[in-house]
Amino acid sequence: MRIEITSVFVDDQAKALDFYTTKLGFTLKNDVEAGEYRWLTVVDPDNPDGVQLLLEPNQHPAATSYQAGIKKDGIPATQFYVDDVQEEYDRLTAAGVKFTLEPTDVGPSVIAILDDTVGNLIQLVHIKGTA
Repeated sequence: MRIEITSVFVDDQAKALDFYTTKLGFTLKNDVEAGEYRWLTVVDPDNPDGVQLLLEPNQHPAATSYQAGIKKDGIPATQFYVDDVQEEYDRLTAAGVKFTLEPTDVGPSVIAILDDTVGNLIQLVHIKGTA
């Protein structure tokens, strides 16, 4: 058993694709029409056959409530590991990305939290002692 796809709810798939590719640096993997929505996935450009992130439309009322509720409470929808949180924070801030938490040392890791502009908070994480 292995994880091939994971998802994050988004309130606008086109805006999400733009943000996740142009700002965060992911690469488009799949863009397939699915009725009024799309099967839209992005991947790490250094691992194009790795885990895909599905930019899932939040059109179901439960998804909308869930997404709004965790964002209101400051809970990230997902997290991405990075080699250097400060470096990513500086790069993304320069690109206009808004953060709700600046790089913060939390003991075994350094984290920062950004707003993905499509309804989510995303946590960046670096585990100390790893490359």
